[in-house]
Amino acid sequence: MRAIVMREFGGPDVLRLEDAPEPAPRAGHALAEVTLAGVNYADVHVRGDSYLAPVELPYIPGNEVVGTIEGRRVVGLTRGGGYAERTLLHRRVTWDVPDAVSDEQAVALALQGNSAWHLLFTALRLTKGETVVVPAAAGGVGTLAVQLAARAGAKVIGLAGSAAKRQLALDLGAHAVVDSTAEDLTERILDAAGGPVEAALEMTGGATFARTLAAVAPRGRLAVYGFAGGELANVSTRELMERSLTVSGFWLPQLYGDRTALPTSIRALFDAVADGSLTTLTGTTYALGEAAQAHHDLAARTPTGKLALDVTR
Repeated sequence: MRAIVMREFGGPDVLRLEDAPEPAPRAGHALAEVTLAGVNYADVHVRGDSYLAPVELPYIPGNEVVGTIEGRRVVGLTRGGGYAERTLLHRRVTWDVPDAVSDEQAVALALQGNSAWHLLFTALRLTKGETVVVPAAAGGVGTLAVQLAARAGAKVIGLAGSAAKRQLALDLGAHAVVDSTAEDLTERILDAAGGPVEAALEMTGGATFARTLAAVAPRGRLAVYGFAGGELANVSTRELMERSLTVSGFWLPQLYGDRTALPTSIRALFDAVADGSLTTLTGTTYALGEAAQAHHDLAARTPTGKLALDVTR
């Protein structure tokens, strides 16, 4: 079968199209014929050997796919293996796609949709009337988080690095937007929110983490789900105690074994897409052999919406 195989860690050029062995049968898994494979920051970290779960080479990246199992149209999560014509999906993280949801919509919901939902409602426990900061508000997780938070009655402050991306966040329901690259990010968040915020998401790391945390109100919450800037952040326990702050980490695979968490969120996401109250933004769809270009574009933060590989071409 055709697959993108990594034989070393490094830049996008380590992603090479090869003939790879068929996946070996595994208990609890079914073989899926892949149509679309989602492209995510997690894949970039895998490629650079900075992912939370180490991988052994050679390795086929890709953590979410849309495809078919015995004629059923499904979307599922994987622990690698998604950038291929066929992959194994565990029954606990595989869901039939409703007729009202397209392949392109479904691939945006598996990893990024579930992440956005649980970041807001499991990690932050966001409630109506609170103000929440959403970073990368024009990206895959961000566009969904903006809409889900606004639908829940929260005031959303979207962060984005360009005027076009900030306008997109406003169009999706953000109440205000802020330039995420600004040196005075804290002050801009405070101005946009009318004061400190009750909740915030963070996925850049480094100075952006510190500036975002500084805008969180006493007894507020911040949930960390990445370090796209490549720099981890240190948290001062003194600062946490002085303002009674809660800083939590979030990694979606921790929910893979939970029998209710992901079925609950994916059902809510499917329903919201089907009734038109949640919009998934389709970004560029690349041919399987263009995986390196997809990673280059994602790392440059130029795209908006969901990036995917069309495994059929």
